Amino acid sequence: MTGLSSATGIAIVGCGYVFDHYMSTIGAHPELRILGVHDLSAARMKAVSEAYGLSVYPRLDDLLTDPAVDLVINLTSIASHFEITRRLLQAGKHVYSEKPLTTDLARSRELFELAKERDLVLACAPGNLFSDTVQTMWKAVREGAIGRPLLVYAEFDDNPVYLMRPEGWRSRTGAPWPYLSEYEHGCTLEHVGYHLVWICGIFGPVESITAFSDVVVPNKTDELLDPPDAPDFSVAVLRFTSGVVARITCSIAAPLDHRMRIIGDEGQLSSDTYRHYQSPVALERFTTLSLNARKARAVRTHPGLARLFGVGGKWLPLVRHWKSDATLRVVGGIRRSFPRRVVDSVKRREVGSQDKLLGVAQTSLAIREGAPPPLPADFLLHLNELTLLIHNSGRRGAAIRPTTSFEALVPLDSTLRDQFDSRSWRPGVLATQLGAVLDRLHHH
Repeated sequence: MTGLSSATGIAIVGCGYVFDHYMSTIGAHPELRILGVHDLSAARMKAVSEAYGLSVYPRLDDLLTDPAVDLVINLTSIASHFEITRRLLQAGKHVYSEKPLTTDLARSRELFELAKERDLVLACAPGNLFSDTVQTMWKAVREGAIGRPLLVYAEFDDNPVYLMRPEGWRSRTGAPWPYLSEYEHGCTLEHVGYHLVWICGIFGPVESITAFSDVVVPNKTDELLDPPDAPDFSVAVLRFTSGVVARITCSIAAPLDHRMRIIGDEGQLSSDTYRHYQSPVALERFTTLSLNARKARAVRTHPGLARLFGVGGKWLPLVRHWKSDATLRVVGGIRRSFPRRVVDSVKRREVGSQDKLLGVAQTSLAIREGAPPPLPADFLLHLNELTLLIHNSGRRGAAIRPTTSFEALVPLDSTLRDQFDSRSWRPGVLATQLGAVLDRLHHH
């Protein structure tokens, strides 16, 4: 293995729709040396090879026997995750898999045991725990900016996609969006990990879970689905060993809503999406003024008045990590015309600068330095179990105690070194004075 060299030899298995999302920030990661790709479709290999200037492995065995490959990114279909990951590990390759790792907890355990036996790293998406947004929220929680954390509300309504003609969606290199597979696996398997990873990362393992899942839109397509009843809605309430309680909602029936909120006994942190890795983070320190002002319709409907009364708080400076600036600057990885690059730049700014290679970069850094993986096996196994429990809870609901757990994680070193103290934020003079007036008005 060449894991301690200056660059990590990377191969990718699976050149479908998500492949282009991973490659969109490859320019920010010069230490990831893409040696080649493999896909069952020769046409897809040809398309990405021509677009990105990549070599191809015509057969999977060609990739497995290449000694220059240190780490393989598994972007195959969910149904193929277990078998492909198992073969990669057996061949002595570190693996970074798309989520979910598998749809069977016993199989996931088997993969982690195999990785441990071979002294290999097995990692899994998503990597948004390492985003500037989440690291900033994590730092503020650790500093006591909102007092004692009480509640977490996380939304993952991802639009009623069945109304948006997904049959015609294509990636940059022409791969169709696998809408039938999305419907057949359900929104929880596909999406809940984006919230579980940061909530569990910050607050530790879950001790109990109450969940419900159902099909609220049974006729999303005229095509036959197998199975026909994968949940397109789920809601879960999680109680953590730390005492925090979280509620996560997933659907592909309601308009887009990806908000993240952490509520403490002295304030709250909020951000409007996990998807933009530099999404602003607001800190509100609760005051009599801001809490009472919410009652007023004018404050709820006029952002300027809300800011005046401290409702929603103020933006915190985002924590930066070793990839922040490069990721913001990079658009592409693919050879595109100037007008298309402008469109891509605007899209990244407005829709989101998600860096799907960030988790790969953090994992490969640990491999090169001989350090423990940034997301330990027991942590990833816990996320896998929670995902499956929520997905399988059904319309009768379920209250369950997970069988897995993990040791608490810590933020990135760059987050721990950040000098800004979120506790330094205090309500202004106006908020303090008006709050005192409101206090007197509420005396009966």
